[in-house]
Amino acid sequence: MPKFKYIGFTAQGKKVESTVEAATERDAKKILRRQNIRTTKVTAPSFFEADLGQWMVDKGLSRPFGRAELMRFTRQLAILINAGVPILECMEILHKQELNPVLKRVIKNVSMQVEEGKSLFEALSQQQGFDKLYCNLVKAGEAAGILDSILNKLAEFLEKQEKLKKQVKSALTYPVIVLFVGFVVIFGLMTFVVPQFVGMLTESGQQIPWVTQTVIDISDFFRNYTLILIAVLVAGSMFFLNFIKTKEGKIQWDRFTMKVPLFGLLIIKGNLGAFTRTLATMLAAGVPIIDSLEICIETLDNTQIAKDLNKVRQGVIEGKSITEPLARIAYFPPLVTQMMKVGESTGNLDSMLVKVADVFQEEVEELVSNLTKLIEPFILVFLGGMIGFVLVAMYLPIFMSAGGGE
Repeated sequence: MPKFKYIGFTAQGKKVESTVEAATERDAKKILRRQNIRTTKVTAPSFFEADLGQWMVDKGLSRPFGRAELMRFTRQLAILINAGVPILECMEILHKQELNPVLKRVIKNVSMQVEEGKSLFEALSQQQGFDKLYCNLVKAGEAAGILDSILNKLAEFLEKQEKLKKQVKSALTYPVIVLFVGFVVIFGLMTFVVPQFVGMLTESGQQIPWVTQTVIDISDFFRNYTLILIAVLVAGSMFFLNFIKTKEGKIQWDRFTMKVPLFGLLIIKGNLGAFTRTLATMLAAGVPIIDSLEICIETLDNTQIAKDLNKVRQGVIEGKSITEPLARIAYFPPLVTQMMKVGESTGNLDSMLVKVADVFQEEVEELVSNLTKLIEPFILVFLGGMIGFVLVAMYLPIFMSAGGGE
């Protein structure tokens, strides 16, 4: 938030010159009026005084603050409220000790809006970094008078959700990194090592086997068209990234990833785990099931799974139980559906959903472990085979020459 310079007079007539943080000049004057300061001049910050970090956040080029800062803020706010500290004092304490500059400004903005008479839910809703799920849980906690309990559940939910996302990302990132490093090594062999052998073979004047000639041709192609290959790779990557950002592209990509062997199962279970845990948290907070389903669907990364679960929400709106339309989703495990059916019939759907979410998390952890064990030797054998093929192709004429000499 920008800092406005001002010149004014206090209620006692004393002249003051200082700065005040506000979104606009009008807001700055309002803040100063509440402090009983009559302004004569308010100056907006120049371009060089602007906060580049906040400008990037406002333009959507940077995240306002990370998940770790949000979890810490939520946990500390819950502790202070549970101790009986009023909201305004909570915000003052958290503002003083917060190190993240963006979150520090957000806390100050929330404090100012609460001071003006707005609820914590309304104040948080106007800040970046607090999604619909977070704000609705706060709203439910305020309405029921159990804000500290809801914030604790919210902090636990954020921690488990972040852990699940990291597990899924680690399983998807590891093979990509290993393959990238392997191809860089192969490219280095083709570009720098193979040409050295070509010179030796040319000088010897011996016949070159077809295997060796194939490797030499590939090496020449890499050397002659390296810049073109890099340009095509960069352009292709940019086109692909822009394509999956479009609505249709995202749908097609999400459908494709769900069908990829092993990885598709990981993506499905990861999304379903996030869905059930979010729904459990919402229902435990007293949010109506239809609203809870809507918020849960909005938080999902996979558009195809979100589309399928939206049909479940429509079924609930029509008066059906949640398990009836869920049973029609082919990839939703029947055992999980039965567990939810039991929870629904006994009136303990939220607690049963927590158990379901734990089951999904355990399955994701097992999948990640198994994928790592399966993919690592496959990639090593594949890359080792390619490197071995290149080396054998280069040394084969030498072995043939040595054999012929004897």
